[in-house]
Amino acid sequence: MHSEQGNCNGLSQNVTSGILGIEIYFPQTVVSLQELEKFDGVSQGKYTIGLGQENMSFCGDREDVISIAMTVLDSLVAKYGISYSDIGRLEVGTETIIDKSKSVKTALMQLFESCGNTEVEGLDTTNACYGGTQAFFNTLNWLESPYWNGKYGVVVMADIAVYAPGPARPTGGCGAVALLLGKGSQVKLVPEVPLRATHMENTYDFFKPNLSSEYPTVDGAKTISCYLRALDTCYGRFTRRAEELLKQEKFSLQDIDYIVFHAPFHKMVQKSFARLLFNDFRRDPDNKLFENVQAFRNISMEASYSDKDLEKAFMSLSKILYEKKCAPGTFLARNIGNSYTASLYGNLACLISEKGNELLNKRIVLFSYGSGLASSMFSLKVVGSVEDIAKKLYLRERLSSRIWMNPEDFTKTLQLREERYGKLNYSPLHSIDSLLPGTFYLEQVDSLGCRKYNRK
Repeated sequence: MHSEQGNCNGLSQNVTSGILGIEIYFPQTVVSLQELEKFDGVSQGKYTIGLGQENMSFCGDREDVISIAMTVLDSLVAKYGISYSDIGRLEVGTETIIDKSKSVKTALMQLFESCGNTEVEGLDTTNACYGGTQAFFNTLNWLESPYWNGKYGVVVMADIAVYAPGPARPTGGCGAVALLLGKGSQVKLVPEVPLRATHMENTYDFFKPNLSSEYPTVDGAKTISCYLRALDTCYGRFTRRAEELLKQEKFSLQDIDYIVFHAPFHKMVQKSFARLLFNDFRRDPDNKLFENVQAFRNISMEASYSDKDLEKAFMSLSKILYEKKCAPGTFLARNIGNSYTASLYGNLACLISEKGNELLNKRIVLFSYGSGLASSMFSLKVVGSVEDIAKKLYLRERLSSRIWMNPEDFTKTLQLREERYGKLNYSPLHSIDSLLPGTFYLEQVDSLGCRKYNRK
């Protein structure tokens, strides 16, 4: 970007900022949820149909949030042919905390040492799965501010989602995403600035009060209702702003080309899409699209959250729209599981990987949710060819080349992570044989807790 645009003093103030590139990382080790159903002794389909998941990525004690963040950042820099000296801001979104003071971002600065670039703004942003979105917003603000120095902004989202043995464990996963942000003709996806709505409140639906454990405290039913309530609120605000911006009487799902959601599990994405159609129904109940769901015309919003007949009716009604507007961005999350802050942006990468230049001039709406709670709905317009991004991602090939582990080894791996969490003065036990070349890994934690990494 530097060579094309020059320094910030020579740029027009109305140059558009946005996404230039995307990279993703997920571990090579994966477990089948169909096999995990058998191993756990649960009913067939509990994870695969009930949650809508197929497979789950996981990692051993050689990988942590710092190593996966290093891997995805280094891969982004290499694939897009930039230098670490070209980056002026790096912000990390994560909820996988391994130090109560030192940010993950500072650990990533070791990658900048060889080029001598120490003037890199940004730190970590944390609130469950929403931290990556706030980091994205912050970096966009930097690009549009007088503090922008003409360099790239990079946002890294990285998380390891693990749960104690029980019903929540199959909703785990692991992944990292890096976004390359900048200005000018290279920008591929641009935020539609007025089309953004946010809802935040104080809840305890999912949180991590036990600092001696990786495992969260989860109220499953509550977190689903909080997610849907936040979705309703953001969508209501978003549609009103869209109507004002586009000067149209009614804005609905029909006006959205594609939509991606934060995906704690796939069935939640399907429910969320159906929920948006229910919101459209409430705003325009006489539309002939809704002639078969008039029985729900007078239901209260509060009652609607627990009405299974309503959920079933709108999931059925939304099926064709869902396959067109949402399904293309879902196969990645179905196959790696929940990656917390990286989840939403992994789904965006998935959509780009699947649709390529079919997305040109299309509107992509994103819904970000983080428990506790923080949520936003916002829009990106595809203004340039994303074919190059899709080719660099080559997601399906990467997913198909993973190493399949049996449920016994998966369980032992999570048990080892549990035993080693927070420990000092140790060297990881797992072999690095399963890691791809170029992957960073944890080599040692010393007696003070300082962590040393290496690269395969």
